[in-house]
Amino acid sequence: MMGVLSHLSTLLLLLSLLPPALSHVVERFSDVTDCETFFLEGTTPNLPGILVGGTVQNQNRYKPICQKYKKTYRFATLYDTTNRIPVFSAYTFTGVGPRGTRPDTWMIEPQLDGGIEPVMGLEKQGVIYTHQAVNQDYDEYGKDKKVNKGHLFPKSFAHQPVNQDSTFTLTNAVPQVKTFNEGSWGKMECTVRKILRKQCLDNNGQPKAYVLTGAVPSVNNKLNNRVNIPDLLWTAYCCYNSKKKEWMAKAHWGENQEETNKQVLNPHTLSELYNMLKQHYPGGDVQVFPDQCPRGSSQKEREKSREREIGSGDISGKGLMTCDEDCKCVSL
Repeated sequence: MMGVLSHLSTLLLLLSLLPPALSHVVERFSDVTDCETFFLEGTTPNLPGILVGGTVQNQNRYKPICQKYKKTYRFATLYDTTNRIPVFSAYTFTGVGPRGTRPDTWMIEPQLDGGIEPVMGLEKQGVIYTHQAVNQDYDEYGKDKKVNKGHLFPKSFAHQPVNQDSTFTLTNAVPQVKTFNEGSWGKMECTVRKILRKQCLDNNGQPKAYVLTGAVPSVNNKLNNRVNIPDLLWTAYCCYNSKKKEWMAKAHWGENQEETNKQVLNPHTLSELYNMLKQHYPGGDVQVFPDQCPRGSSQKEREKSREREIGSGDISGKGLMTCDEDCKCVSL
């Protein structure tokens, strides 16, 4: 018996000495060096009441996840276990690669519900997941609410098939109204992706941009009486344009509601995004990127930005359309 206890004590000691890189759900994103790389200069967003100065304000509710898939960290997510949706996902855009197939079943995060596996995985039969959404929430109840699984880190922004597969975790999804997801939001993603590919080029001429996409929860609109259906989705990017030798940044957001007419999500400055988010996260300053990312622009620059989006493939003038992840759009 003493021998067993001795071995157990040794095992516990070894486990305590394991580096934090083996942890998946962490206390701070800075606990994992590879996870920090998804944030520009390792600087996490500032959302009053949720995440301030890199510290989660309510660690029982909000869980930083360093999204690990096939032994590699792919992106980062701050997850709300009460609303069972992400607050945001942070990722880097490094170009567009070959398209992989879409999986039939989305993954979950085992560590949110007592699992020890430090990687995302499929649901296990007989396990009750109380702190996160599951496939049943969407598959059985999504049609009634006219919502589907809306990526925050979209598959189409991931470079390689393995990175694309990693986006199919429900900790990276919110219930998104189908016509909004496939309408103005999908068109905006296509436009932004083309801008990032052409303008966000590093000193080696390769695409590189930092992107954050988040959701503002509703008061009490739920899927399956469990999963919050957010009122609003927002996204922002920041990158260095090596040709112009300057930093550039833009933001978009839209209400998560039915679209019956053509909708356009126009670009906004970071300052406008911060002012909008302050209405939902009062009590302090909102900031999603470090100071080198320009917060504002002149009216002339905003007009040029709008022209660039049209030139990059904006199809807002073509009526109500639906777009797939490859930016193939058809009229409805």
